[in-house]
Amino acid sequence: MIMIEGLYKRYKKHVALRDINLRIDKGIFGLLGPNGAGKTSLMRILATLLKPTSGEVTVHGISLTKQPDEIRKLIGYLPQHFQIYPQLTAYDFLDYVGVMKGIKEKKERENRIKHLLAEVNLQQAARQKIKTFSGGMKQRLGIAQALLGDPAVLIVDEPTAGLDPEERIRFRNLISRLGMERIVILSTHIVADIESSCQSLAVLSQGRVVLTGTLEDLRQQAADKVWELEIEERELERYHQYPIVSTRRTDHGVRVKVIAGEKPAPSAIPLSPSLEEGYMALIGGKADE
Repeated sequence: MIMIEGLYKRYKKHVALRDINLRIDKGIFGLLGPNGAGKTSLMRILATLLKPTSGEVTVHGISLTKQPDEIRKLIGYLPQHFQIYPQLTAYDFLDYVGVMKGIKEKKERENRIKHLLAEVNLQQAARQKIKTFSGGMKQRLGIAQALLGDPAVLIVDEPTAGLDPEERIRFRNLISRLGMERIVILSTHIVADIESSCQSLAVLSQGRVVLTGTLEDLRQQAADKVWELEIEERELERYHQYPIVSTRRTDHGVRVKVIAGEKPAPSAIPLSPSLEEGYMALIGGKADE
């Protein structure tokens, strides 16, 4: 279990995190928010790469501020911008990381690396140079390096950004499997990543937690607020006051879906909200910055 209590992070005059309080249990926990919300600062603090300005974090009862070296033994981290050595093969790269993580015995490293390459479906590419890998293959290799040492907590920051749809689905399935055995914290601004993987979540906006709970709790933020109507194209501008979910041209004009606290027009039809619409309703329409 991870407990975060009263956490603040300040960079000179900028406050990146404000009074963060979260409890994270075993399984996949989603951290959702637009770019600039403070997600990466929080992930870097949990990975012991940044010191909090104030507040406390404990991982399985161990204090992050008082015993960071002990916390590092429990954490595997895949940052948003993962640095690798393109001239190395996948196996050699993981062997190097294993040495850096203190796995001294060569046979032990070899066994762990073979197991992890199979786990992330890269066993056929073990002796292939990383510079030949696709974006999804590199991300799966990043997960493998994060799992060396069998961490109790796996942190992944914006893992599917830039991946094609097939690689994104493959990566989400991998994360789902890994969450059965440990705490996985998945930080993203892509709602579909959360919807496909997470049991619980928190939403960050401007450095604050604005919601914690389940996927249904997020969906209900847009309850009775999603409307669809068909209008003439020249009328579209008047609806820009609302968060617009979608627009689609029809034979008679434009079909528009908006989020509004009240019925935006007499012809508007109420719809059941999606998770993305709940997110948009919560943070003011900034669903994918």
